[in-house]
Amino acid sequence: MKPRSRRDTWRLLVLIAPSLFWLLIFFLVPLVMVLVISFGQRGTYGGIVWDFTLSNYARFFDPLYLRIFGRTAGIALATTVICLVGGYPMAYFIATRPPRWRNTLLLLLMIPFWTNFLIRTYAWLLILRDQGLVNMVWTGAVHNLFLHLATAYPAATLFSSLAGLTSVPLELFGTNGAIIVGLVYAWLPDMVLPCYAAIERLDFSLVEAAQDLYANRVKSFLRVVLPLTMPGLVAGSVLVFIPALGAYVTPDLLGGAKSIMIGNVIYSQFMSARDYPFGSAISFVLMAIMLIATLIYFRLGSD
Repeated sequence: MKPRSRRDTWRLLVLIAPSLFWLLIFFLVPLVMVLVISFGQRGTYGGIVWDFTLSNYARFFDPLYLRIFGRTAGIALATTVICLVGGYPMAYFIATRPPRWRNTLLLLLMIPFWTNFLIRTYAWLLILRDQGLVNMVWTGAVHNLFLHLATAYPAATLFSSLAGLTSVPLELFGTNGAIIVGLVYAWLPDMVLPCYAAIERLDFSLVEAAQDLYANRVKSFLRVVLPLTMPGLVAGSVLVFIPALGAYVTPDLLGGAKSIMIGNVIYSQFMSARDYPFGSAISFVLMAIMLIATLIYFRLGSD
């Protein structure tokens, strides 16, 4: 291989200089600033006292914050699993359609996400709240059912008493389930697209060969399709888990004050408590966990 000349090296540096400058100014410098602040202390009136300490990181292991982080990890994991269960079959269906239909199906998948993320989250707020669409349909249907039973069986006063329960709406808003619904809706394409790319590249003649060797559809899927598409599955899982772990807007709107995630805690430390060192420490702990998840992804993807 011919060694690169000095002229070629300078050309390469000129080409990548804008990207390096962008990363330096808008990523590396703020990251270093947050790291330095995380070792400081909160001042009396919310400022920063430049006194080196590890107490902010030790404070993260308080049972209160560990419980919040455990809830956050559980919600992120549940979101990833649901996206996987729903997204992989969807990707398989799209990838196995005739070529003229694939782009159309992918376009239909992406059309809802052309709308602003905040607006789509507000739409779920209108659907899941106490006076929302789900409660209107559910309450009306259940009320009519109890009313019909009470009319058909007048002696059964139990049904008429149960009809009064329909005035109580389903508790949807402000729950972990509402947050999971919002996150699944937000990040489902991030699961479908990597899985679709992996399945589309799959040589289906290998599946036919497995079936010729008397493997049924389940065995051919588990032993041929799934292992060969595992990189896409792992990539999709990481692309869903990481943003779900650091989500702020969705739990803030759909979780209310009852179900908060670690992203809401970071926001409150910066904007309400004005405890910048502790908020920075939580951010770096969360960033380290995300980095570990990414390294696991590369590890699994290389196997």
